[in-house]
Parts: sequence; structure tokens; C-alpha cells
Amino acid sequence: MIGRRTPIGRRRGGKQIPRLEGEEGEGRRWFRRSSRRDRHVLPPAAPAAAGEAVRRGVPPEILRQVKLIELRTRGLVNSLFTGEYRSVFKGQGMEFSEVREYQPGDEVRTIDWNVTARMRRPFVKRYIEERELTVMLAVDLSGSERFGTVRRFKSELATELAAVLAMSAVRNNDRVGIVLFTDRIEYVLPPRKGRKHVLRLLRDLLTFEPVGRGTDIAGLTNHLARTLSQKTIIFLISDFDAENIERPLKVLAQRHDVVAVTVEDPSERELPDVGLARFVDPETGATFEIDTNERGVRAEYERRVALERDARKHLLRRLAIDEVPVTTEGNYIEPLLRFFRSRETKGRRR
Repeated sequence: MIGRRTPIGRRRGGKQIPRLEGEEGEGRRWFRRSSRRDRHVLPPAAPAAAGEAVRRGVPPEILRQVKLIELRTRGLVNSLFTGEYRSVFKGQGMEFSEVREYQPGDEVRTIDWNVTARMRRPFVKRYIEERELTVMLAVDLSGSERFGTVRRFKSELATELAAVLAMSAVRNNDRVGIVLFTDRIEYVLPPRKGRKHVLRLLRDLLTFEPVGRGTDIAGLTNHLARTLSQKTIIFLISDFDAENIERPLKVLAQRHDVVAVTVEDPSERELPDVGLARFVDPETGATFEIDTNERGVRAEYERRVALERDARKHLLRRLAIDEVPVTTEGNYIEPLLRFFRSRETKGRRR
């Protein structure tokens, strides 16, 4: 695997990227919480100083961030995504609601003939969709997610996108939960309903500090396969910088509805001509120097990046897993809308 370059000095996969000073999560404050009512941390156990969350009160700036994200995403959910989400992710069935008098345009097959005969005028049965769907947001917090060269870090983009999906779910009376992972399962918030639950989910996304730095998608899929007893909609938000993921994803997609949200930064596609540079792997800490003036080196980098992206797309297509590609240089609105509309079109064809 080769990596991606970034101006904040981390390495992705096996690739090295230039290091700049003062990058390590500037401007972010972390909190720790002790309540284990709704979460569990799986082995390997994290050191108490770094991995376990101990509640010390949420910093005001984090509360402001949560509120800002909620306000920004609420409008999108209300105006764009609620209807799209509902039309794509259908409920488990239909539940009888009431009987009302027939109106022009009603489906003849819904007429309740017993009530019609008794009342001497036509009545129809009304049904409502049984929702109660379960949505799980699996968010990658590995080292390669904590960089960005345009508007934001990849992790920040993933957080806001997760907020939109979570709010769309609760607006449709579905349950939503999160699992944060690196090279281990870092944190789990079980699926629930309601606005308060979504706000807690956002807070946890903004404040949780992972212990691991690598990416273990196989471990994540094994965890989800063990813990999810019913069919679940799983949004896997990651840059997919991991190896040997075909079989785990295949097994998971056989039981659940898996959607791959691939988060990228434009600088990952090409190596800059900046002369002799030191590259650092954000997931292992390994470093080495390379002369980026060499045109052949830059060309080989771009070729391998393109091969990796093509291989990932072909793999997801082969496994019948929908992909939603998003980048830090743009917004996630159009990619999400394209996904919803594509899914709806496929559903009509079936």
C-alpha cells in the first residue's frame, strides 16, 4: 500500500508525507467520561490515561461546536435529506392505522368491504410504514484521518457527514449508534432514538481521543458481525487504508446493508515538487526522506495512487456495496444526494 501526502506531516499506509510543526490536533480539546451505561470498550484494553473516557465536564467550545454542527445540518436534513433517506431506506413492513371514508384517487384494493357494507358507503384501510430501522455509523479515527490541505481535516468532514446521517435517521424514527475504530474498537454508543441521543453522538465524535493509530477494518467488521443481531444499515466512513478487507466486507454485506463513505483529500492524489522532504507515517510513526524533484518518483506515486483507488472501487462494486466518495475540498451534499437518488432508481427497477 502507498500513502497520501499531507501538509501536516503524517503518512498514510506505506507512504510518507512532509511534516510541519504544531499539527497534532491543534484547536481540539478532549474530555474523558466515566459512565459505562451506554458504551463498552473491547480489548485490547486502552491505558487509563489515554483510552478510557472520564467525565470532567464538556468544554464550552465543544458545546458550541456541537450546536453549530446541529444548526448547520438541521437545515440540510429538513430541506433535502429526510425525504430522500425515507424513500431509500424502507421500513420492515406496514402496520394498520385506521379506517376512513373513501376519497377519489384511493386505491380500490384498500377498500374495507365489511365496514363498507355496514356503513353503506365505501371505506378504505390506511396503513403506516413500520420504521424502527437501525443505523450504525462506523467512523475511522486512525492517524491518516487527522489531516487536510484545503478546508478541513478528513476527520472533521466525517463528523459533519455523520451528523447529517444521524439526524436523518432520528427524523424518520430510526435508531442510530456509532462505533469509533482504529486498529481496535475504541468506543461504542448503542443505537437509540431522539435528538438528545444525536447531540451526545456528536459530542462523542468531537471529543473522543483514540488510543490506536492504525486501521483495522477486518476487526471492525468482526465486531459488528458479533454484536448486530438484526439487519442494520451500516455507514462505514473511512479512507479504507487497510489491507485484506475483501472477505470481511463480503461477510458483513451478506447480512447487513453496508454503504462505504470514502473520505479523501485532493493532496493525496499527487506528490508535490518541494525538493528533499521528510515523510512520516501517521499510523506507525516511521520516517524517511525522499527527493520530490525527481519526476519519475512523482509519476510513480500518482500511478500507484490511481491503481489503489481503482482497485477499491472495483472491490466495492464486486461486493455490491454502494460507495459515497467525499473530499475535503468540496461538500458532501451532492455525493449524498447522488447516492440516495441512485439507490431509489435501483429500487424502482427491482
